Amino acid sequence: MVATRFSWPHGGRRVFLSGSFNRWSEHLPMSLVEGSSTVFQRICDLPPGFYKYKFLVDGIWRHDRQQHHVTEENGTVNNHILVEELELFTSVLRPRTSIPGPNNNLVNGVFQHLPSSSSGTHQEPMMRISDADINISRQRFSILLSRYTAYELLPDSGKVFALDVGVPMKHAFHIMSEQGLVVVPILDDCTGQLFGMLTASDFILILRELHKNGSILTNEELETHSILAWKEGKLRLNRNSDGHVTTFRRPLIQASPFESLKDLALRIMQNEISTVPIVHSSMQEGSCVQLLHVACLAGILKYICRHFRHSPGSLPVLQQPVFGINIGTWASEVGRESRRQLAILRSNASLSFALTLLMEAQVSSIPILDDNGSLLDLYSRSDITALAKGGVYAHIQLDQTSMHQALQLTYEANGINIGSRRCQTCFRSDSLHVIMERLSDPAVRRLVVIDSQTERVEGIISLRDVFNLLLS
Repeated sequence: MVATRFSWPHGGRRVFLSGSFNRWSEHLPMSLVEGSSTVFQRICDLPPGFYKYKFLVDGIWRHDRQQHHVTEENGTVNNHILVEELELFTSVLRPRTSIPGPNNNLVNGVFQHLPSSSSGTHQEPMMRISDADINISRQRFSILLSRYTAYELLPDSGKVFALDVGVPMKHAFHIMSEQGLVVVPILDDCTGQLFGMLTASDFILILRELHKNGSILTNEELETHSILAWKEGKLRLNRNSDGHVTTFRRPLIQASPFESLKDLALRIMQNEISTVPIVHSSMQEGSCVQLLHVACLAGILKYICRHFRHSPGSLPVLQQPVFGINIGTWASEVGRESRRQLAILRSNASLSFALTLLMEAQVSSIPILDDNGSLLDLYSRSDITALAKGGVYAHIQLDQTSMHQALQLTYEANGINIGSRRCQTCFRSDSLHVIMERLSDPAVRRLVVIDSQTERVEGIISLRDVFNLLLS
């Protein structure tokens, strides 16, 4: 814990302090500094972290304009403070005393040449971080996420979208596309309980059924088929080796607002899901759940970045180029091993093949390349919901629609100029800290690594890759 001094130098009769460090639930009385009639103070023992706070002065909430402050989305203004640990991490920050010459290649040492890129451009030697330093960084991240709960992710204000189980599937996907939702909770209005989650993968499964011989769901049925009907009979169809079909419903994964951020992140990772609804359940039997928020890895990463934003140098791993650490999926020609093969498609590949690849390779997006192998854009599972607008799905053939055409349909559905690139990119030389900051934006779920000159795709780094590194 770190002794942290809060001060209000502007006078008053009774001054109280409250903030995110006590969940805004308690007003802590402040006392006058000895010898002063205007300066109030309060010393609090706080764990390291980023906190918002405010002063209650004679019954009126106020912030100090002379201290760091931030304007929230709802227009309110709060002061903020970064509490940092006092100890020096000498083992982490030990100096590098020798730098090899340009022709050296230390496989097991600190420095190593980067492999040449596909464009043949020269790569500078890169500092490598030791496994011991990475483990120390992981411990820091683990301690940070264990100290704080999902309550920290709850916004001060905002909307939480949910759909009733009786909503027709077509309308549901139209809403998802209009609101830019990748996943949306499903509520059973009769019981007041969460029923499940509706995802873009549901729409992919439906489209594949619609466009194959012997379809079990017609276009007309999609107009009237409810979410409940789809979830009960068609979401999870598994064919055994003997050809029999079995159905099962995956249990709903949810969390309490008092669950630690570490447990929340691990739950998302281990269950291979993208979001978790945060719910408050009353102890009274039969009571309705209160849906507070839909948490995702981006929200947790944003909290981490906020903690280290003013002191990224405290953890050397944050300054490492992403190519020098074990993170992401890379093309084989760049000379990096990956846990999985990088999935890419040419612009003339069919939409049908792309959907199959998305589902079978268990990836959320695929880079689309032009004839020269340079990046055109990214096609994601969520893009498929654009086909719900105007019933486009009923007028195309998946195996006859190219990725170039599929991207055009997505641009038109979202009001984007054709040819504009929606995906976010980065370079192999970008630091982990830069990557984390950009991925903490909920709208950015992955970054495509491209060559700085040719824009050829070298790899892809996702939110899940970052958390695999931080929590493995």
